[in-house]
Amino acid sequence: MTDHTDHTARAKEWFETLRTDICNEFEAVEREAGSDASFEFTPWDREEEGNDDPGGGVQGLMKGKVFEKVGVNVSTVSGSFSPEFAASVNGASAENPGFTATGISLVAHMANPHVPAVHMNTRFLTTEKAWFGGGADLNPPLPYDEDTDDFHAAFRAACAGHNPTYYDRFKKWADEYFYIPHRQCHRGVGGIFYDHLECDDDAAFERNFAFTQDVGKTFLDIYPKLVRRRMESDFTDADKLQQLEWRGRYAEFNLVYDRGTLFGLKTGGNIDAILMSLPPEAVWT
Repeated sequence: MTDHTDHTARAKEWFETLRTDICNEFEAVEREAGSDASFEFTPWDREEEGNDDPGGGVQGLMKGKVFEKVGVNVSTVSGSFSPEFAASVNGASAENPGFTATGISLVAHMANPHVPAVHMNTRFLTTEKAWFGGGADLNPPLPYDEDTDDFHAAFRAACAGHNPTYYDRFKKWADEYFYIPHRQCHRGVGGIFYDHLECDDDAAFERNFAFTQDVGKTFLDIYPKLVRRRMESDFTDADKLQQLEWRGRYAEFNLVYDRGTLFGLKTGGNIDAILMSLPPEAVWT
């Protein structure tokens, strides 16, 4: 089996660099809006009995004038899955439950309901196999076709630079994954979602790492443009209520169906970092 120690270290370094670039850009948006809000970074250590190096991460959180609540978390953890959970993870089993995981996870809930909320996550995992996964999806309470089209066009172009089949495949995957069955509706207007881009050798790692880096770069390019486009829009009480009701749907998805939430809880992650995806305020009618 390929030793992925160096691969994990390189992925970790990229996710931390991307975190810094995103946080700097989001703080710049706050400055433009006349706010001095900035990210607060809270390190955390994971604990696992019998594991001398279980890893941990850093939770980044900002509450500002434009970004009502935005979390940008990075973590790198290693250890063993529980036997029952190992059976559900690619390349893991009760006999071989060991894993490493490094990644970045971002969720932004916006003050102005005309500004779309967003989710982005990319990660590199190793078990008996090694692979990249992730994606980004747009979640507007008040959708605008222009914003949806621009978001998808950006990721279509990013995918096209690597594989002509990626965008259609990963868009379809996002549409299927970010669906709330009990509500019979989608969580937002989609994006891309991918998993199990396996890295059987160095060449596959380089190929899939390059794509994952472009997903992060594309997010950093397109999303702030959408924020700046809408952040000064006037809104009504009805608009705000629609946002709060939509946030309730978002919370339902993340607590019932989201794989990342389950993975974090099952692997002893930091609870506050795992649940940073939940909105600061929501309503159910």
